[in-house]
Amino acid sequence: MSLSIFEIFKIGIGPSSSHTMGPMKAAEEFIQYIDSKNLLENIKRVRINLYGSLASTGGGHGTLLAIILGLKGCSSQNISPHKMSKIIDQTYRIKFLNLLQKQRISFELDRDFILNPNKELPRHPNGMRFTALDANENIIYKQVYYSIGGGFLGEKHNAVTVPIIENPEYNYSSMIDLLNVCTKHSLSIAEVVCENEKVWRPKQQIDKEIRKIWEQMQSSIENGLHRKGKIHGTIKLTRRSPALHNKLKRKRSKDPLKILDWVHLWALACAEENASYGKLVTAPTNGAAAVIPAVLKYYNCYCSKASFEGIKRFIFTAGAIGILCKQNATISGAEGGCQAEMGTACAMAAAGLVAALGGKSLQCENAAIIGLTHNLGLTCDPVAGLVQVPCIERNAINAIKSISAARLALQEQGSVFLTLDQVIATMKETGQDMHCKYRETSTGGLAIHGKKGRENICSCNKECACNNVINNI
Repeated sequence: MSLSIFEIFKIGIGPSSSHTMGPMKAAEEFIQYIDSKNLLENIKRVRINLYGSLASTGGGHGTLLAIILGLKGCSSQNISPHKMSKIIDQTYRIKFLNLLQKQRISFELDRDFILNPNKELPRHPNGMRFTALDANENIIYKQVYYSIGGGFLGEKHNAVTVPIIENPEYNYSSMIDLLNVCTKHSLSIAEVVCENEKVWRPKQQIDKEIRKIWEQMQSSIENGLHRKGKIHGTIKLTRRSPALHNKLKRKRSKDPLKILDWVHLWALACAEENASYGKLVTAPTNGAAAVIPAVLKYYNCYCSKASFEGIKRFIFTAGAIGILCKQNATISGAEGGCQAEMGTACAMAAAGLVAALGGKSLQCENAAIIGLTHNLGLTCDPVAGLVQVPCIERNAINAIKSISAARLALQEQGSVFLTLDQVIATMKETGQDMHCKYRETSTGGLAIHGKKGRENICSCNKECACNNVINNI
């Protein structure tokens, strides 16, 4: 069986696929189920218990907001990012909640959200328990959900709530399986994935979905380039993309590395849009969602003979790598650290770029190996529990790393030593061994040492560089 690549690439809102999109989806499914059983009018209270990473960083990642929106019947696909600032302000004053816009109940954040940062449910660090109660505090319905990364949900019975291709045209569960399929049928990775997708939808619809994904990626970058001011959150981070964009447009030098500046900028813009509750494509998660858009834009703008066919090869191949990482390890920062998010995104982008440029399947594997290998051990330690520092810059650096990995892989016929399956297995074990404070709990690493930022490291005057870094871009 196999996942569709359109489960890896999903359009949603920021800032986190596991802490925003997943909880919103869980809340929506929970309340829709109750409504389907004609029990909605009996509900007088909803209690939500959040555990582990969801409780630790849920405030900065918008988890409480997302759950409230889900209970109202909103989804990450239909909510307007332009209204998010107003919605955020309203959330913290909420006294009532209109379930599915049908049943109005009393609701208070401090009373109805119970945070358990030091306790985890058995299956995953991102656990949630929803409980619906009647007027006498009797339980009408309760359910446990796990937000397992990339907007995917798993329920208490370990059933992943995403569509599965039960009988794909070509079955594979590892990279070696996939390469054997390619060899046996004289197909590229992209062609194998495309044939599997046809089990779900006709080729015309597949092309339409890929165009939609690519258009949203470009839109996310463009929006990020023009939105000014502070990014929502306690650290009040200033958006850098508009200023950098203006500076780069004015730059007239013949710097041979200027292309890298543009790739950095596109990734920063997309990542800032994610941090601002903007609309974007999970690739494979929100926290790492700017790597692939930036690399795809690099391909489209700077690679000769770039075409929509090349973009399709990129998306198909990157999707295959993402599926293998998800199924055989994890793409959740709360479970595997940032290596699971950024490392997977880097591997996907590198392999996708090789495919777009006409590389062979073994070269695609090698690019993914390089991208993932050099992210092993990367911790997830967001300052203040926000998907901002160091997350935004990590997207920019890994976009460049993806391009480097692809260029290196294209010089070789295949990996010099490792297999992608070995690297994915290593990522899984590394994540399991990683201390929990380095896995999206904001209790270690940069989240601790960087929480005061630059402005509080000295008591000098206003002209000090500590206070003027952004102004002097």
